[in-house]
Amino acid sequence: MINQKIITVVLPAYNAARTLEQTYAEIPFDIVDHVILVDDCSGDETIPIAKKLGIQHIILHKENRGYGGNQKSCYNKALELKSDIVVMLHPDYQYTPKLIHSMCFLLANDVYQVVFGSRILGKGALQGGMPLYKYVANRVLTLFQNILINQKLSEYHTGYRAFSKRVLENIAYELNSDDFIFDNQMIAQIFNEGYDIAEISCPTKYFKEASSINFKRSFIYGLGVLRVSLEYFLHKKKIKSSFYLKGKYHNEYLYPTAPGFIE
Repeated sequence: MINQKIITVVLPAYNAARTLEQTYAEIPFDIVDHVILVDDCSGDETIPIAKKLGIQHIILHKENRGYGGNQKSCYNKALELKSDIVVMLHPDYQYTPKLIHSMCFLLANDVYQVVFGSRILGKGALQGGMPLYKYVANRVLTLFQNILINQKLSEYHTGYRAFSKRVLENIAYELNSDDFIFDNQMIAQIFNEGYDIAEISCPTKYFKEASSINFKRSFIYGLGVLRVSLEYFLHKKKIKSSFYLKGKYHNEYLYPTAPGFIE
């Protein structure tokens, strides 16, 4: 805990057997109260390794629900555990868990309600081996997104994020896509509710075992990102409203025992 706030780290996992132990070993348990691993129907030894590590909260999707669907299960379980701060950390060891302290102190002291670990602040992305085409695409997409959303984030595509309980309870993340675009829809919801997002520089590692999407999926994702940004722009201009940006997040949307997974 920090300031009596319950801190939970969620690990959205898919075929993470080769990197899970290394990731878990660096989680700072001097402040972290719970770890939740959601396995999205992996084909490797992710679940046995999670059990060997002693992870208390393990959820197994009986069918692959996608990256967004995985996160929904993560956040639902974290709220069920009465978490005050929730850190989403990829178990592929691309992002260092050593930044959890810094991210959580900003939230625990009510400086911000959302904190992202940014690969683009500083030179972490290129030094860590991010492919040049991904770096360029990240910068171009981020430029267009900042213009349409009227913000100044260094990147919208990091997989290292920390949220206060207040944010997760006040955005309708269950209405978002189950695919990779979930992350950007969530950002749109956060800004739509009036929250600011802090960023801290995050060193990044790119290696064979780290999860990544191929060029085709990246291209489709890029188009989806532009669509979400345009939807947000039209929504704020009151030209066309997007359903996932409407209203507050209510308890009836919360499904901690949703069909499709076993615990």
